Amino acid sequence: MKDKITALYCRLSQDDMLQGESNSITNQKAILKKYADDNSFGNTVYYVDDGVSGTTFEREGFKAMMADVEAGKVGTVITKDLSRLGRDYLKTGEYIEIIFPDYDVRYIAINDGVDTFKSENELMAFKNIFNDWYARDTSKKIRAVFKVKGQSGKHLSNPIYGYKHSETDKNLWVIDDEPAEVVRKIFRLCIDGYGPSQIARILTQEGIPTPTAYALSQGRDNGHKNAKLHRWGSETIAHILEKAEYCGHTVNFRTHVKSYKNKKRVDNPKEDWLIFENTHEAIITQQEFDLVQELRRHKHRPTKIEEVNPFSGVCFCADCGRKMYLCRAKSLTADQEHLKCGTYANDKDECTAHFIRTIVLKEIVLGELNKMISFVKENEDEFVRSAMDNSVQKQSSELAKSKKKLKEVEKRIAELDRLFTRLYEDNVSGKISDARFAVMSAGYEDEQKTLRATVAELTAYIDTAEQKSADVTAFIRAVQKYEHITELTPEVMHELIEKIVIRAPDKSSGHRTQQIEIHYRFDVAITTAVADSMKYDKKRKAA
Repeated sequence: MKDKITALYCRLSQDDMLQGESNSITNQKAILKKYADDNSFGNTVYYVDDGVSGTTFEREGFKAMMADVEAGKVGTVITKDLSRLGRDYLKTGEYIEIIFPDYDVRYIAINDGVDTFKSENELMAFKNIFNDWYARDTSKKIRAVFKVKGQSGKHLSNPIYGYKHSETDKNLWVIDDEPAEVVRKIFRLCIDGYGPSQIARILTQEGIPTPTAYALSQGRDNGHKNAKLHRWGSETIAHILEKAEYCGHTVNFRTHVKSYKNKKRVDNPKEDWLIFENTHEAIITQQEFDLVQELRRHKHRPTKIEEVNPFSGVCFCADCGRKMYLCRAKSLTADQEHLKCGTYANDKDECTAHFIRTIVLKEIVLGELNKMISFVKENEDEFVRSAMDNSVQKQSSELAKSKKKLKEVEKRIAELDRLFTRLYEDNVSGKISDARFAVMSAGYEDEQKTLRATVAELTAYIDTAEQKSADVTAFIRAVQKYEHITELTPEVMHELIEKIVIRAPDKSSGHRTQQIEIHYRFDVAITTAVADSMKYDKKRKAA
């Protein structure tokens, strides 16, 4: 065996580093080299894994050693102790008792007195179990610290693309200007109607570095070793569009690992996430983020024609409620492009086509939008009154009184809790009889039950008024961005309009007309218009 390799295997994990120099790679090398020289083991080769847990055997140094073992190049494997080989007692035992002997490899753990050439090593199995328990206990402690940190609102991960660590506080994320501008571009493109695949293609064509390429250019490693450096992927875009962190929020506990041995990450249900709002500077607004999430929920496949139609995913059939299906092709002119009911497209017996040309719809919607913009700017107070229904309007005017009453009711409930306690003590001590206790407690319980119902009503009352008021304010803010809209873009549509409902055509008057309902965002208003194809055709011919 003298011509074979004596493998000197060293491993150091993050936890081992905390124990000082005794487990350092330098110290392990020195111990292994001295043992090899003292016991006449020649042809020594070091195999090293620095900063890798012993609970996994997916280690580069270990895999390189095993490749040489399987190739028949290794005669002896030496480690400082059993835990250096691994802390998974099942896998460690398998390597020592099955795999190494199968390749005629001698294994030595110096500090644990294990030498498979000399003895049966009866205590080895127990030592491996103790090493496994140590890993399990360490994992528990780390998870507990991790949980406390996450519940306190601190970030549990490194800054995502678009952010970096603050130079003064490593727990604080600050905006990284160059990638932050790319993030804003991604959200703008999504609002304009582009899907992840289309956005990825645009960024690749423009030569914008991918997140991994940018991290490497800054001397950082983001952990994505197999990522393509020169081509954006649709999954990368989709992940960016889903990150609430870009609104300035901290989101913890999105995922968890299966166990301390299986490091595969598993998604947690959203109700288990912890979200802390406004913990760092936002790259995009909450309104933009919410709009993108809504668009993503109603995402549609990209068409072969690169131009995004503003009505995609916005129009619905009034009778069956299905989305209107956009019919467009390179062979169709702009006048021929149209929408028809999705149900009708699949089964002509289930609904009618509700056919409407996009050019007709575009002219109507553009006109109604400009009317709305003018009305809001010239009559803001009147719009607020009309946008908020009477009951909510009344609630809004009495909001302060409602909040005051809510505090009074909550105070009385707390007072009743104290009275219950005192009443119970008086009954136990004999100050009041059981009969008297029953009458008084029943009265208190009835009052408290009534008060709790009042709290629920007042809370709903206040929340509704505040939310409606906030919605109207948000819509007015969005409208104020525009002076006069000349082109109907996906961005304009999705920012101002919730949906468009298309009714079936009416031919009773002798020519074809259709009623169109435009539902503005936040349910602030609904506009009804009539599409008259004959009037449009006359106007077009006159022009």
